[in-house]
Amino acid sequence: MDYKRLNAPTNTQTLDMNKLCEEVGNVYETVAIIAKRANQISADLKKELEDKLQEFTTSNDNIEEVFENKEQIEVSRYYEKLPKPTLLATKEFIDNKIFYRNPAKEKEKMK
Repeated sequence: MDYKRLNAPTNTQTLDMNKLCEEVGNVYETVAIIAKRANQISADLKKELEDKLQEFTTSNDNIEEVFENKEQIEVSRYYEKLPKPTLLATKEFIDNKIFYRNPAKEKEKMK
């Protein structure tokens, strides 16, 4: 997913938790949903970054020699400038782009 298109803020913002949790109905459940999505985004970004940086690795046995590659630095800076995963997950939650369900609540409705 292209997280740059999400247009999430790069710094923290104060949000009204009552308004944020209206759909779910529980503040703690809302935070858990956002936290789980943030963990997923973090894992995706980490894997994506590792894959891109893997292209620049060289098979040198000498640890003392470290070569700086401008392209590698640019890739790293791009990922450093992205908003934090929690901010991306919060933006996705606000935009209703996160699918979530609570099996315990579904069982209650079936009874």
